[in-house]
Amino acid sequence: MSLFGGRKLESDVEFWHNPDRSGWLMKQGEYIKTWRRRWFVLKQGKIFWFKSDVVTPDSVPRGIIEVKKCLSIKGAEDTINKPHAFEISTVDDNMFFIADSDKEKEDWINAVGRAIVKHSRSLLADDQADYTTR
Repeated sequence: MSLFGGRKLESDVEFWHNPDRSGWLMKQGEYIKTWRRRWFVLKQGKIFWFKSDVVTPDSVPRGIIEVKKCLSIKGAEDTINKPHAFEISTVDDNMFFIADSDKEKEDWINAVGRAIVKHSRSLLADDQADYTTR
């Protein structure tokens, strides 16, 4: 457990090795809407971001998106008028990201999309298991 933004961050995900996907993306700040380059790691249904690409067990994520809260991920070049842009919509927020290339953008959309589908299938399996045990 570590502190994140003044609150405790509990993550049992070992984000420092064998990620499902990792790489640099530009992310718009939550409060100050400037674009900042961050290192992103997708692992076990969570998207973490860091200031540096040197990620260790002691690294503290700058933020986390839980895939289970993601409603969609899609290209967003037309929405924000920037190349290689994509948007992740969650129940709480719409977040925009910019990849370094179109291939990077597509790879992120595919990886996060697969994670969303995988998570929704596991939720469906849990629901069916609950239903059959009643």
